[in-house]
Amino acid sequence: MEHIPYKAYALSNFRQIPQLACLTEEQLFDIQVVGSVLPFKTNSYVIEQLIDWDRVPDDPIFRLTFPQRGMLRPEHFDDVAAHIRAGTDAAGLKPALQRIRMQLNPHPAGQMAHNIPSLDGEPLDGMQHKYRETVLFFPSQGQTCHAYCTFCFRWPQFVGMNDLKFASKEVDTLIRYLTVHPEVSDVLITGGDPMIMSAKHLAAYVGPLLEADLPNLRHIRIGTKALTFWPYRFIDDADSTAILDLFRRVARSGRHLALMAHFNHPQEMRTPALAQAVANIRETGAVIRTQSPLLANINDDPMAWARMWDKQVDLGMVPYYMFVARDTGAQHYFAVPLVRAQEIFREAYQRVSGLGRTVRGPSMSAGPGKVQMLGVSEVRGEKVMTLRFLQGRDPDWVHRPFFAAYDPDAAWLDDLRPAFGEKEFFFEPGLRHRYAGPRNAEQDEPVEAW
Repeated sequence: MEHIPYKAYALSNFRQIPQLACLTEEQLFDIQVVGSVLPFKTNSYVIEQLIDWDRVPDDPIFRLTFPQRGMLRPEHFDDVAAHIRAGTDAAGLKPALQRIRMQLNPHPAGQMAHNIPSLDGEPLDGMQHKYRETVLFFPSQGQTCHAYCTFCFRWPQFVGMNDLKFASKEVDTLIRYLTVHPEVSDVLITGGDPMIMSAKHLAAYVGPLLEADLPNLRHIRIGTKALTFWPYRFIDDADSTAILDLFRRVARSGRHLALMAHFNHPQEMRTPALAQAVANIRETGAVIRTQSPLLANINDDPMAWARMWDKQVDLGMVPYYMFVARDTGAQHYFAVPLVRAQEIFREAYQRVSGLGRTVRGPSMSAGPGKVQMLGVSEVRGEKVMTLRFLQGRDPDWVHRPFFAAYDPDAAWLDDLRPAFGEKEFFFEPGLRHRYAGPRNAEQDEPVEAW
């Protein structure tokens, strides 16, 4: 199997990519403008193996990794473009970029205000605890990626917004937190991408969790895009063997290891390297669960989802989530209205066998929790949208159906209004009580103890 030499490309050197000769100067300028606001990074594997350059600029993986003009609002694009054409230096451009970024809802769903846990009265930066059973941990060495997805909702971490960045070196603090929170059964190691780390650094986080006296910790999850952006991480990188041995060590400890793998299009699954990487991971005893947002201009096609889920099952992976594009960054470019999203999910779901119907969606990871759009119904003569919580800040909300007034253009929970003339959704009083603030307010306080 050919191992493509690793080379990374960012805004500073993207014009060195030979394949970009197919683009016009205007298209290259668009990349420069949008890539000045939102993060841009790709690598040789994505360029040589995943993008179909005969289809560029319409190729889905090209749009997934290369900034497009439509990803900025026209007024934002024109502002940055004028600065670049005028020769404004980096220092002079920075205030304009910061102003635009702060208008893009850089931390949605209460990530900075409501999800940060505390210990001994001190907030724990580099951790989130939104749902009772699961704690998210952000290792400091894992806060970058092999390439950046243009839709990524954690984009502020990659553009120098350090006051909005999650990163922690303190695995000992994580263990202390888990000790006093026995309700936590799952730790999700996330980023960025933890699989950007060396085996030695990853083991420095995972090893202490396995050795600590934590009978409540049953599941370790690792969120990663490495399977599609650099599958050689699990094949023949310098420390691939050590990575796979670490996965085996988790299994031997009696814990369940789940790789939460991000696949956005079936085109990412066509290489022999991907198949080999999946086989190597599964041999360790780890389970690979797959997820992706539904993205306009990339995968808003039920056939693409059906092919993707079928291929994942064929390789031994478990389809897990179809998400809705979050209300941050370039949401206006990627968002699919909820009514249409549910139609796409339903049609794709119908086309796969029962083994592929482990997937859930379309789901919004919104402030109150993960909310699934179930469909459109008619109740008491009123056309309504039916939804339910798959996960919630209050566990009692889970699987409770509720209704929103029909809105074919709504693309996020905050766009919806209660059906039947109700003033608010059933969960809003509890949400207000939990954070003592008005609807959708972002309060600067840590998440309450469960």
